[in-house]
Amino acid sequence: MEKVYPFLLSVPHGGTKVPGELEEKILLTPDEIRYYSDPGTRRLYDYRGKVRGYIEATVSRVLVDLNRPPYYLPPRHTDGVVKTVTPDGLGIWKDGCAPDLPGIHRLLMEHYFPYHDRINVLLDTLPVELAIDCHTMTPVGAPRNHDAGKKRPLVCIGNNGNAEGGARPHALLTCPQNWVLSLAAAFRNRFPGPGEVTLNEPYSGGFIPNAHYWHKGIPWIQLELNRVLYEEDPARLPGRENVDEERIRELHPIVWEILTGFWDELAGLRR
Repeated sequence: MEKVYPFLLSVPHGGTKVPGELEEKILLTPDEIRYYSDPGTRRLYDYRGKVRGYIEATVSRVLVDLNRPPYYLPPRHTDGVVKTVTPDGLGIWKDGCAPDLPGIHRLLMEHYFPYHDRINVLLDTLPVELAIDCHTMTPVGAPRNHDAGKKRPLVCIGNNGNAEGGARPHALLTCPQNWVLSLAAAFRNRFPGPGEVTLNEPYSGGFIPNAHYWHKGIPWIQLELNRVLYEEDPARLPGRENVDEERIRELHPIVWEILTGFWDELAGLRR
């Protein structure tokens, strides 16, 4: 029988579903929606049956971002839980069609809170020892990102800490420093180039790992893999999905080997 690892894998981005009542209100084309929905992410991280718990979203992050606080609302927060602008500055909604507060509430009740409730149930009922929020990122920071125009690493591991995985002032680590250092070392064995594996830059972790670590105390990591690893063209081409399915299939077991090797080594050290 294949070993089942004590992981909870959360894949909050990668869904492309647009609720039917919103289809006529959106400016973005179907190709643009897929591009900004982190295409390939769900296939890359689908290790269900090999881990204690697995959860993925189907709704597009363009419409409801499960990794944002529920109170990050427009118009103050354009990149909040319900967005109004893409990272490249494209407007999402037709004039006068952006959801009002009751509309946002309906979206959150249908898509956002059930996802977080399901995480709570899985953490309460399963023997999970490490939760991983699984993401992908574009090769270069988009114009509205804090790292706009900068080349990104192949792998970023976030624990809400600093570049060494240690604590930042007035911030709580979501995963022990030695754990993320071990995981980073495992990824560097596979991707040894200088700066190709980073801790907490460009992402240190979003709402999911931070909120659920605070809630349950089970360690959380936010894992980001660069889309250059499986896209047909490494150039940023906003609005065009260019996922190479064969490269996804090749990368899938590699990531699993890294995650399980890291955990097996860590378990040996903890004995």
